[in-house]
Amino acid sequence: MLAVVAIVKVLGWIPTMDKKVYFTYIVASRSHTLYIGMTGDLLKRIFEHKRKIRSGFSSTFNCNRLVWFERFVSPEGAIAREKQLKGWIRAKKIALIEKANPAWSDLSEGWYVVDPTVRKVG
Repeated sequence: MLAVVAIVKVLGWIPTMDKKVYFTYIVASRSHTLYIGMTGDLLKRIFEHKRKIRSGFSSTFNCNRLVWFERFVSPEGAIAREKQLKGWIRAKKIALIEKANPAWSDLSEGWYVVDPTVRKVG
């Protein structure tokens, strides 16, 4: 529940079954290596980046800090934006991030709260 509260504060919406939302996002490493992606579940996908659940570029280069995202009502819109950003030169991508997030803060900080009262089974 805390993760949902956090995403409502940050993204300004509550996930519901009848309204699907899609995101184009940028995650970065501490050294500002960038990975651009799109997803229909931003909470889950950023968690996967943080835990390196999927192997690949973002895992190899430690791109696990959400530094920018944009919301869309259709997957086509999110995919088109992802392709557009991937075609940009690095300086333009950095300008986009710094316009919205000049400190390169991890926008997902505080989304994932571990409840110490919950024990792992097994």
